[in-house]
Amino acid sequence: MTEQDIFAPEILYEDNHIIAINKKPSQLIQSDKTGDEPLVELLKKFIKQRDNKPGDVFLGIVHRLDRPVGGVIVFAKTSKSLTRLNELFRTGEIKKTYLAIVKNAPPKEHDMLTHYLLRNEQQNKTYVYDFPAKNTKEAVLEYTVAGKSDNYILLKIRLFTGRHHQIRCQLAAIGSPIKGDLKYGFDRSNRDASISLVAHSISFVHPVKQEQVTITAPLPNTDVWQFFGNMPI
Repeated sequence: MTEQDIFAPEILYEDNHIIAINKKPSQLIQSDKTGDEPLVELLKKFIKQRDNKPGDVFLGIVHRLDRPVGGVIVFAKTSKSLTRLNELFRTGEIKKTYLAIVKNAPPKEHDMLTHYLLRNEQQNKTYVYDFPAKNTKEAVLEYTVAGKSDNYILLKIRLFTGRHHQIRCQLAAIGSPIKGDLKYGFDRSNRDASISLVAHSISFVHPVKQEQVTITAPLPNTDVWQFFGNMPI
């Protein structure tokens, strides 16, 4: 049995214009050199079969999550909603909140981080500068310490720019790499190859209905996440 035969997305929100699902950490959003079937294609097949559609299913990629990251991801079901959602992202009118688990406490309980990032496509890695340099892009996020356990710290993150590996490399730059993220300095991987970063919620004005929409993903069902899940976030 192939993956698409058993693919059953956890749908968080759906109407005629958009669909949002809870992405699993192992899932790839769009095709890459691995050749693995991406989430966008699996979801198209799922919708086609579920709705018994005779033709091709339109599904537009609005934003992306790194493969080892889970959480809410939104797709456009029409070209009109894709165009309007792209504009909302471009103008910064979409609010995205992430949760990250780190071992090393950040320098402050709350801070706004501004760095300049340089992406190395060959290494699939992004390097952080404290100052503008050639080919760098400004990256801005805000974090707040939202919870603490004996071993880990939960950070609530508001993302203001959408750069490659932004949260991962910015947190590593202040000495707080994300749990499981070997690429950015954590000392060991998670058992499921995920990193402990979740796209927890996304909020925006609906591209057609013009109503405020907030979509929230549940926390992963692991002991460390569920510990923090019992706290007000």
